Amino acid sequence: MNATPAETNGPALDALSGLRFSKGHGTGNDFVLVADPEGVYTIGADQAAALCDRHRGIGADGLIRAVPSRVLPEGRELLTEAPDAEWFMDYRNADGSLSEMCGNGVRVFVHFLRSEGLIDLPDGGSLTIGTRGGVKTVVRTGNGYAVDMGPWEFIFPGEASAKAMDSLVTADGLEVPRPALSVSMGNPHTVVALAELSELEGTRLFTAPKVDPVPANGTNVEFVVPAEPLVHDGVGSVTMRVHERGVGETQSCGTGACAAAVAIRHWAGAEAPDAWRVHVPGGVVGVKFFAGPAGHEHVELSGPAVIVASGTLS
Repeated sequence: MNATPAETNGPALDALSGLRFSKGHGTGNDFVLVADPEGVYTIGADQAAALCDRHRGIGADGLIRAVPSRVLPEGRELLTEAPDAEWFMDYRNADGSLSEMCGNGVRVFVHFLRSEGLIDLPDGGSLTIGTRGGVKTVVRTGNGYAVDMGPWEFIFPGEASAKAMDSLVTADGLEVPRPALSVSMGNPHTVVALAELSELEGTRLFTAPKVDPVPANGTNVEFVVPAEPLVHDGVGSVTMRVHERGVGETQSCGTGACAAAVAIRHWAGAEAPDAWRVHVPGGVVGVKFFAGPAGHEHVELSGPAVIVASGTLS
C-alpha cells in the first residue's frame, strides 16, 4: 500500500517519505499508527492532519506514534512513578491537535506494539503504558483488550451533586437545548441523555454541538439513549453517538463510552449496576467500575482491536 505526496497533502508529507505505518481500529474508531522505537520522527500538527485526511491522506480519526517514554518530557515524568511504562502513546486528533489519550486508541496501540514485535504480551498478561492522560494498564483478553482507564471525576462536581446536571447542549436536530453532565476520563466529556433512539438518529453531528458552559479545554459530546429495561442480567445497556473534539462524529469513543456509563449510572441512582454495555455505531464496548487505590473508583474499558493494513509513504 503506497501513497505518494502528490496524492496526499504534498509538502506536509514530503519529510515523511519512507515512513512505515499501519492502519487500525477499535470498534470503528480508526487510527494511523507509526512505530518510532528510537524516537527519531517529528510528526507535527500539519503532518498528522495530512496523514489523517480521508480524501488526500491515509484517513483516520487520529494519529498514534509508538515511542519510548524516555524520549518525551511527558513520558519521563511518568517514568518516575511508573518505571515499567516503557512505551508512550503519542496521540494527535485528526486535526493535528494533541490529545490526552483515547480509550479505543489505547487498545489499538497495544495491539500494534504486539503486531510490530515490540512487546510480548500473552493472553491474560498486562502492560503499563504512558499517555498524556496518565499511566494506563492494559490486559490482553481472549477477544481483545481491557484497559484500566483510571479514576473518573465530575468536571463541575458541585453542580453534578446538587442538580445532576451542569450544562446545556444545543445540537442540530434537537429542538431545544438539553441538560448534560460533564465527566473527566483524563479528557473532557459532556453527556446528554435522550429518550428515544429516533431522537438519537435524528441528531445531526456534522457540526460541533454547542456546550454552555464548555470545559476549559473544550469537550467531547456524547448523546446517549438508555435501554428499556436499563438493566438485564445485572448489566446496564445504552446506545451512544459522539462528536469528538478535534475530529467530528466518530464510529466509537472509548473514553466517551466510559463517561456515558458514569453519567447514566449517576442518573439511575444507587441501585445502578457496575457493569455496562455501550453500543456505538462501530460495535459494542464493555465498561466496568471497580475500587481503585486510595479509595478512588476506577473504570475499565474492554473491546476489540484490529490492524487492517500496513504500508510505506513513498
